Amino acid sequence: MRRYLAIVITAAILSGTLGIASAETASAASRHYRTPQCVKVVKYYTKKHKRYVRLTNLCTKRTACYTIVVPWRPDPHGRLKKGATKNVRYGTDRDPRALYVKNRGC
Repeated sequence: MRRYLAIVITAAILSGTLGIASAETASAASRHYRTPQCVKVVKYYTKKHKRYVRLTNLCTKRTACYTIVVPWRPDPHGRLKKGATKNVRYGTDRDPRALYVKNRGC
């Protein structure tokens, strides 16, 4: 019984230290350079059996790059000039709807 209790306590202590170590590496990884969140979705819509997303670049001093995430399809990507708004076609109405738009570095 004592041996079992010692094993359980040791396992609990080790899992706690591993949890702290993984939290430290996660916080260190989040300090890396992140791309600015310039591209924002204005709206998703369908017109004449084609799917579009209206994107706007909120950064007025730089070109922004984006990726449209669509499940089970290759992700379309592109660029927006400073302060521009653009309608981007990413598929037909038979394709799945886009999940979100991800900002990426140019």
